[in-house]
Amino acid sequence: MPGSEAGPQPDLQPGSQPESASVSGPGSMFKGVGYALAAFATFSTHDALIKSVQGYSVFQVAFFVVLFSFVPFTFFLAVDQQKKSLRPALPGLVALRCLFTLGSLLCAFYAFSVLPMTEVYPLIFAAPVLITILAIPVLGEKVRLIRWVAIAAGLAGVLIVLRPGQSNFSLGHLAGLGAAASVALTAIVTRKIGAREHSGTLILYPMLVNFTVTGVFVIFHYQPMDGTTVLTLAAIGLLSVIAQTLLITAYRVSEAQFVAPMQYSQMIWAIIFGMLLFGDSPDRYVLIGSVVIILSGLLFVWREVVASVTQPILRTRNLRMAAGPQALPSESDTDERDRVND
Repeated sequence: MPGSEAGPQPDLQPGSQPESASVSGPGSMFKGVGYALAAFATFSTHDALIKSVQGYSVFQVAFFVVLFSFVPFTFFLAVDQQKKSLRPALPGLVALRCLFTLGSLLCAFYAFSVLPMTEVYPLIFAAPVLITILAIPVLGEKVRLIRWVAIAAGLAGVLIVLRPGQSNFSLGHLAGLGAAASVALTAIVTRKIGAREHSGTLILYPMLVNFTVTGVFVIFHYQPMDGTTVLTLAAIGLLSVIAQTLLITAYRVSEAQFVAPMQYSQMIWAIIFGMLLFGDSPDRYVLIGSVVIILSGLLFVWREVVASVTQPILRTRNLRMAAGPQALPSESDTDERDRVND
């Protein structure tokens, strides 16, 4: 789920993307797709484990997942060869990004805990629509016909899934939309930050904010946990690290346009996990809406990889790397460093 992970990941410089142009050819394409599919299968397992932890507040679940993530994050800082200050150069934007990543974490965790996975993913997959809409006033992006068609299709898909007036719109659905909005806002702020913050800064401070805020609520809402639950929360943090590493590797060995669309394979895992583990069976409206949203996302990918002349905000970045407390600023490319606007 975009923006729900709490673990650290290998260090990349802000404004850069994993090296994907160094290897070309069919072999690298299949290798990248393989890594990506493995990454998103791991992410889906991560989300299924979140859903399996029942009877605890979302603040307690998020608190312990972030807590377990500090260990691997500390390891990555220790082995980092670039000893740079972690003090924010843009404290206002970093604080704003922390707020949005906290929102994406809590909204996503709650949505997965109360809704079938097949209903959560379509809502979060709509984030590219919101990113593109927000990029118009905030970043001055020009949106042409094809992207407007993709926006309309994405919004139509969300309406098909939600079926306003015909199905019960719950707090879980609102949380799913909130997660998508938070992911979009995080991506916009990260784009504004560009190359001016070290990636360690953008990992550390959201984790500290998540840990502190959820910790305050845990003081008042803590419920004792058995050993199985503790191990499950630890596994969620570990799976986040593994999935992020696999995804970064995919971008390094293959081109982004082959990697990004693989995120939609999570719908397959959502159906499998839902039926086998939780007894959930998606209805036809959820499936139809999901297909429409996925086609909208693929249209975004095609437009921005094949047809774009400028560097748009999405740049086929997967949402898992565009937001979340540990996400790296990989929405922008290396050559974008020279044209970051305030």
